[in-house]
Amino acid sequence: MHSHSIEQWTHDHAFLGEKHDENERRTWLVVVLTLVMMVGEIVAGSLFGSMALLADGWHMGTHAAALGIAAFAYRFARRHLGNAHFTFGTGKFGDLAAFSSAIILGLIAVEIAYESVLRLITPVPIVYGEAIAVAALGLCVNLASAWLLRDSHDHHHHGHDHGDSHAHHDHDDHDHDHDHHHHHHDNNLRAAYVHVMADAATSVLAIGALVVAMSSGWVWADPAVGLIGSAVIASWAFGLIKSSGAVLLDVRADEKLERVIRARMEVGEDRVTDLHLWQVGPGHCAVLVSVVSDKPKQPAVYKKRLAGLKGLSHVTVEVETCPH
Repeated sequence: MHSHSIEQWTHDHAFLGEKHDENERRTWLVVVLTLVMMVGEIVAGSLFGSMALLADGWHMGTHAAALGIAAFAYRFARRHLGNAHFTFGTGKFGDLAAFSSAIILGLIAVEIAYESVLRLITPVPIVYGEAIAVAALGLCVNLASAWLLRDSHDHHHHGHDHGDSHAHHDHDDHDHDHDHHHHHHDNNLRAAYVHVMADAATSVLAIGALVVAMSSGWVWADPAVGLIGSAVIASWAFGLIKSSGAVLLDVRADEKLERVIRARMEVGEDRVTDLHLWQVGPGHCAVLVSVVSDKPKQPAVYKKRLAGLKGLSHVTVEVETCPH
């Protein structure tokens, strides 16, 4: 067989999200915005002797680092898209970054809880006007960042057909409806979005608590709300760890899609003996299925049965003859 005829049967493993480049640009914009805010607060805090500005500035630095991880993950995945060392491409690199960001978010929640407990035990004087102004400024930046990172629920399609041992399919909504969409999030963008929303939630809670404390004299309101905020952020971090960790560990990607695959493959005397379905990138699943039959057909016949399934981007079929 000539090399030029072999090429038509080969294919790449480009399993990036449909909006990968757009999400990368938006994430870098948020990184820049956060860094500008961080530097501005630290400089202003140093010039005017404001501990509130200094503290919030360094806190913004933590979020900038986490957002930077997300941005570099997009860049790495794009630049190494054709690297053969990555067996199924670089589509899961964003989930690795999301997992790392979620751990950072969890540490931030622990830090907020620790500081809140210390302030409940030993209250510190608060310059209310300055603290509210800083929280309001931070909220504006976070809302702008959240707007840039909006629409994190990406739906993708990726169509190829490569014949004998592998096939890529176009989307089809007939058998596989939209209740599977949570498996196809861009976890990397979601991690960045959760970071800015966590900071925004902290700012909102802080403003409310400071206003209550200033008007009523309840100094404990600020650290008490801090504990509530840390619990909310910790729950978001746990959810992000769970979703990104599931992708990294190749947890069953989509149970409904798995049932549809099994139903399409088991026609007549054909029976599925082994089926592995996992996510290889945002909106992209791979499947490895073994079929046994008294009258086995060519692998291409079985792969054709899976044509058009939404989210199924890489198919490998193994066929065996039933000995009995």
